[in-house]
Amino acid sequence: MDTSKELLFFFSALGVFNGIILGVYFFFFTKKKYLTNYFLGALLFALSIRIGKSVFVYFDSALPKMYLQIGLTACFFIGPCLYYFLKSAVEEINIMPKSWKVTLLFLGIVIVTVGILFPYEDYPELWRHYFIRVIYLQWFVCIVLSGFTIKTVLKKIVDKNHKSTPSEVWFSTLFLGNFLLFLFYFLALIGAPSATYISGAIVFSFILYLIISILLYRKKTDDLFLLNGQKSSVKKIDSEEAVILSEKLENVMIEKELYKNSNLTLQDLAQEVNISSHQLSQFLNNNVGKNFTSFINEFRINEACKIIKSSDKFTLESIGYDVGFNSKSTFFAAFKKHTGKTPLNYQLQVL
Repeated sequence: MDTSKELLFFFSALGVFNGIILGVYFFFFTKKKYLTNYFLGALLFALSIRIGKSVFVYFDSALPKMYLQIGLTACFFIGPCLYYFLKSAVEEINIMPKSWKVTLLFLGIVIVTVGILFPYEDYPELWRHYFIRVIYLQWFVCIVLSGFTIKTVLKKIVDKNHKSTPSEVWFSTLFLGNFLLFLFYFLALIGAPSATYISGAIVFSFILYLIISILLYRKKTDDLFLLNGQKSSVKKIDSEEAVILSEKLENVMIEKELYKNSNLTLQDLAQEVNISSHQLSQFLNNNVGKNFTSFINEFRINEACKIIKSSDKFTLESIGYDVGFNSKSTFFAAFKKHTGKTPLNYQLQVL
C-alpha cells in the first residue's frame, strides 16, 4: 500500500472510529435527553458500521464475506434512523411511539432472519443482485420521506430573507450529508464512472469532522436539537385557539373513547388533534392547568362514576381496567384525588 492509500485508509478508518465515539456521546453523555439524540446516535452507529465495511473491504478484498453481510445489515437501518431522527425533531416527539418500535423490531427480525437463512458466504449472488437492491430501495424511500419531513426547514435555509437558526442549519446539514452518502454509494453500486465505495467513506469522514467541529465550537449544544426553540413554552395559546383546541380534545376523547387505552401517550393524543406534542403539553399545562395524566384520568374517573351509578354487577377493580387504568392501586388513587372519595365509599353513597 503506497503512502496516498495509507493516508486514505487512515482518515477513513479514523472517521469510522470517531463516528462510533460520537454515537456513544449522543446516547449517553448529552445533558438533556431528547429522542433525537438517541436516533442520531443509532444513525451514526449504523453509518459507522456501513462505512467501516467499505473501508476494510476496499483495502483488503480477501476479508471474510461476513464483513460484507454485517455492513449491508447496518445499511438496512440507516434510512429508518434518519427518518425517525428528523421526524422526532420536527414534530417534537420525545417518547418513541409504539408504531416506531414495532417497525424497527419488524425490520430487525426480517434482516436477522434473512442473514441466518441466507448467509452471504453461501449465497453471494443473492446478496449482490437482489438483497442489496432491496436495501438501497428502502434507504432511498427513507431519504425521500425524510426530505418531505424536513422540507419546511430546507426552504428556510435557501430563503435569503430568513435568518436560519443553529438547529435549522444542523438538521439540514445532517440530512444533506446523508443524502450525499446515499448518492455516492448508489453511483458506485450502478458502476458510474469514477465512483468508488471509498468515496462514501471520505464524504462520511468529512461530514463527521464538520459535526465534531460544530460541537466543539459551541458552548451550548442542547438548542441544536430543538427546531422550534424553547421560548414558546412559557407563552399561552391565545383564547380563540384555546377554545377550538379544547372542543377538539373534548370531542375526540368522548367520541373515540381514547382514555380507555391504558397505553395512550401525549404523542398519540397530539396526532388525533393534529398538533405537536409540545403544543399539546403547553396547552394542557398553561391553559387547562393540568398535566397530561390528570387530563386523561379525569375522563376515566367520570366514566367510572357512570358505570358505578348504573350497576353494581361489576367489581371496582374491573371498572378501573375498563376505563383505562392499568392497575388497581392507580385507579383507586386517581379516583380519590378527583372525587375526594374512595371507589367503595362512592359506590355505597350512590347505590
